[in-house]
Amino acid sequence: MSVVLVTGTGTDIGKTISTAALAAYLSKAGREVHVVKPIQTGFPGPSGGDLDTVAELTGMGNLHGFERYPEPMAPVAAAHRAGMALPSVEEIAEKIRRIDEAGADASGNNNRVVLVEGAGGLLVRLGEDWAMPELAAHLPGHQMVVVTRLDLGCLNEAELTVEVARGRGVNVTGLIGGSLPEDRDPIIETNLEELPRVTGLPLLGSVAAGAGKLPREEFLAAVPSWFDASAESLF
Repeated sequence: MSVVLVTGTGTDIGKTISTAALAAYLSKAGREVHVVKPIQTGFPGPSGGDLDTVAELTGMGNLHGFERYPEPMAPVAAAHRAGMALPSVEEIAEKIRRIDEAGADASGNNNRVVLVEGAGGLLVRLGEDWAMPELAAHLPGHQMVVVTRLDLGCLNEAELTVEVARGRGVNVTGLIGGSLPEDRDPIIETNLEELPRVTGLPLLGSVAAGAGKLPREEFLAAVPSWFDASAESLF
């Protein structure tokens, strides 16, 4: 299995843009990349949301969305207010496993990577009684990448997220900086050095601030410069 769960240290930190960047990076490296958004809130119709953003930035078509709730709030609250059912963790995990397993050839080799973007931070409930750690427990062989801010306060947030994830049995393997400004002040420079030390995880790369507003061609051309060369081998 090559399922990579993408979570964040909070909301609005660049998780979707980082997912798009990682998808493009791995695709350039020759992997067959699929992106899953199990739960989308804030878009009542069939279009709009994080998968549309990934499609606009990357041109990818292997995108999978499962549940949608109309109001832009936490999934459980959005579902309750709309009078809609929430999926079980088993239902979502089974759908993800099917996407992953469909990439295997007759010899069992699988060049597919399935990126699964959560909602908000690590412990945001995606169902009545589960969040990303519970989903991870149903996906043997998974990895998790944590997207983090890089400014003041990020060290505490990143270390807390990684420690809680590990404590719940999640295989956390790397960090991604969600928004790296062109002009780095001493705080950001120090945080880039400190994040691997305090979390014990490699910083796989940092997506440039404003990357989500780039035209697709510029976004794709810039992607390789945002990641460390070792990131490819991790997945």
